[in-house]
Amino acid sequence: MEALNLIESFIQTAETGSFSAAARRLGLTPAAVSKNVARLEAHLGVRLFHRSTRKLTMTPGGEQLWGDAGVPFASLQDAFSRASQHGGKPSGVLKVGMAVAFGREYLVPLLGEFLERYPDIVPDWHFDNHAVDLIAGGFDVAIGAGIELTQGIVAREIARPCTIVAASPAYMKDRPLPAHPSDLAELDGIARRSSSTGRLRAWTMRNQVGEEALAECRIRMIFDDPEAMAHAAMQGLGIAFLPTPHAAPWLESGQLMRLLPGWHAEISPLTLYYPNRKLLPAKTRVFIDFVVEAFRERRLAARFDAR
Repeated sequence: MEALNLIESFIQTAETGSFSAAARRLGLTPAAVSKNVARLEAHLGVRLFHRSTRKLTMTPGGEQLWGDAGVPFASLQDAFSRASQHGGKPSGVLKVGMAVAFGREYLVPLLGEFLERYPDIVPDWHFDNHAVDLIAGGFDVAIGAGIELTQGIVAREIARPCTIVAASPAYMKDRPLPAHPSDLAELDGIARRSSSTGRLRAWTMRNQVGEEALAECRIRMIFDDPEAMAHAAMQGLGIAFLPTPHAAPWLESGQLMRLLPGWHAEISPLTLYYPNRKLLPAKTRVFIDFVVEAFRERRLAARFDAR
């Protein structure tokens, strides 16, 4: 097993590009990972990485070993995972990344049913509005939109949400309803700042016949979180451009009303992301299938599509 530990430290370092990232995945210290790689190098008589204070890069020997050992090692891990299942049932800690409000609203309510079906799986769910690094963070699955696809990552689309314009009935009580995106210029707006770029989001809206129009409003306040925007809109502080997963509960309760019902703005699909492995661990496979099934049976994909 010692040789497997050394190989695993090497492979995780090769995949993540650093001892620190590999250590986070393995639950070790960076020094321990570095020591394991050094012991493997000594055993093979080959330097696997060029080390500097700023960068870690693989040598040709390291590239060759990664190419030769990566897939077989993943298969071996899968074999260990299957062998360790309790009575053939999926088991183990399942690390999943998701956005805070989305996870709380749509995934936590599914948890009881999932645990009843798979009692030997321990959910380790991480709620973060920033995209997680699937590989470096050691995640089994991530759920989100617009996550960059890097080598070794598979994406499975589960819904196609869009952005709509919403406001509270109280805010719109004495105001004329807009008939065109250009009419929004007369209304106070809760603008959204991109958490990744720091820029204000600009929205181009589209109707069912394919017409497009720039949507602008009087900026009254600026948030970087759509859930906070929805709550501010419910207080009657202005209109908000909201992704449908964040708007749907409040539209259905009547606390928000949709403006310009024939118009929407396109956003990235809602997607399951997971490592590309020939044989997924059973715990990962059943979770992916469970979420896809739940979205279909509860018609969440249709609920999010407001086109």
